[in-house]
This record gives sequence, C-alpha cells and structure tokens, in this order.
Amino acid sequence: MSTGSVLVRPRLLGRTAATTVVGIAVLYTVLPVLWLVLAASKNRDALFGSNILDFGNFSVGANLHALFTMDDGLYGRWYANSLLYAVVGAAVSALISVACGYAFDKFRFRHKEKLFGLVLAAVMVPQTVLALPLYLTASGVGLVDTVWAVLIPVLFNPFGVYLGRIFSEGYVPNDVLEAARIDGAGELVTYLRVSLRMLGPGFVTVFLFQLTAIWNNFFLPMVMLSDQHLYPLSLGLYTWNSQALVSPEYYPVVVMGSLLAVLPLIIAFVMLQRFWRSGLTAGAVK
Repeated sequence: MSTGSVLVRPRLLGRTAATTVVGIAVLYTVLPVLWLVLAASKNRDALFGSNILDFGNFSVGANLHALFTMDDGLYGRWYANSLLYAVVGAAVSALISVACGYAFDKFRFRHKEKLFGLVLAAVMVPQTVLALPLYLTASGVGLVDTVWAVLIPVLFNPFGVYLGRIFSEGYVPNDVLEAARIDGAGELVTYLRVSLRMLGPGFVTVFLFQLTAIWNNFFLPMVMLSDQHLYPLSLGLYTWNSQALVSPEYYPVVVMGSLLAVLPLIIAFVMLQRFWRSGLTAGAVK
C-alpha cells in the first residue's frame, strides 16, 4: 500500500467524523425549532390528538387570535415589556460597558488592575446568587414591582466591561487619541467623536450578548414583579403554562407565543451579524 493512500484514509475518516458531529449538532438545533413551528400551527385537539409532524390541521389564524385576546390581550403587553427591558437595557448596558472598558484600557489610575480583577471576579458570580440582594435593595428604596426593578440591574454587565476593554485595545490606536489631544480635543470629545465610532463593532457585540441575556431573563423578574402587566414574555408564558395544567386551552397559545418570542432575537442577529462577526474577530486576534 502506497504512502499516499495511507495518508488519505485518516483524512477521510477525520472529515467523516467532523461531518457527523456537525450533522448531529444541526439536528439538535433544528428539530426543536421545527417542532415549535409545526406545533404552533395546531389547534388544541390536533396538538394532543395527532402527530405533530403531520403537515395538516393548520390553525395559525385561530391560534394568533387566541394568543392576542387571551386574558384581555396580556401577551401584547408582555411583548412590549420585553422589548423595553431588552432593547433599552441592552443599549444602555452596552454604552456603559464600552465606556468602562475604554477607561480601563486608555487611562491610568490607582489600583486599575485590582479593580479590573474585581470586574473579572464578578463575571464568575451566578446571577441567581444576586437576586435576593437585589430584591432587598429594591425593596429598601421602593422599586419592587416597578419597571425599574428589572431594568436597572441589567444595565451593569461585568462581562461587557471585559469585552469593552478587549475591543478598545484592538480598535482604538493610541496614536489617534494623541493626535486628537494635540488638536485640542478634550477626553470626552475624543471619546464621543473618535473612539466611540471605532468601537462600533464592539458595541454591537456587547449589545447582542446583553439583548439575548435580558430577553431570556426569568429569575430576576419572577423575584421582583407581582403585577402581571409588568411581566416580560418569559415570566408571562411560564404563568400561562402553569395554568394550562388545569385549563388546556392555554397550551396552543403558549406554543404560539413561544414561537413569536424568538423572532426579535433572530431579527437582531440577522441585521447586526456583519458587525458582530467583525467584533468577535477583533476581540479574538490582536
């Protein structure tokens, strides 16, 4: 047997193994989404009495109507709440994170690395551990059961600060800042007019990470909120799913609501993926 054939066989085996792993990963990702799409098109009887993969018994219009009229249209309110918490929270959080990361990178101050070490340590703290202290703090200042009880805690993201520093090191050359200072620009003007534009891909990357985290946030709203009109989608759908145990008519609206709930994240990633990819590349290679 020639040396060439001996080398080709391991390569083919390696490619086959890699293709198999990728195929399994794709199926693991796509099949739940396919089930959700097909289940959302079924009415209650078809959902429990027929095969979900059967391309028949469609009832999309009726499910949508039931979804937006159930409990006096609470789903629409929950959707608006989630957009408020996620979009506003992620945008402000990304601005704060990028600014803090820029400060850690470009400015010199006492105990800078020790403070940055605290930021890195905060990344390792699970969010569930902070729920009770946050609740007690919010209760002390009278913010429990308000929009602010959910919105304020998500504005500060230690991992975003870490990414902000990485992006600042990779995107903002010190020579450009020195040139702006020589031209008479102050630090704030230099940051807003020069550095922030260069940090655009980094801002988008932090924004997408935080948008996903806030949109899927469940435990914090559950601790902070008791008014259903302030619930985000995650908590609202959980409430309906619990009620479905005694009222089966909630099952189709929960499935349809879950399908609609993933659309904003898909839209955000599709629209911003160009900036996100370049941001991840800059953060990985300096």
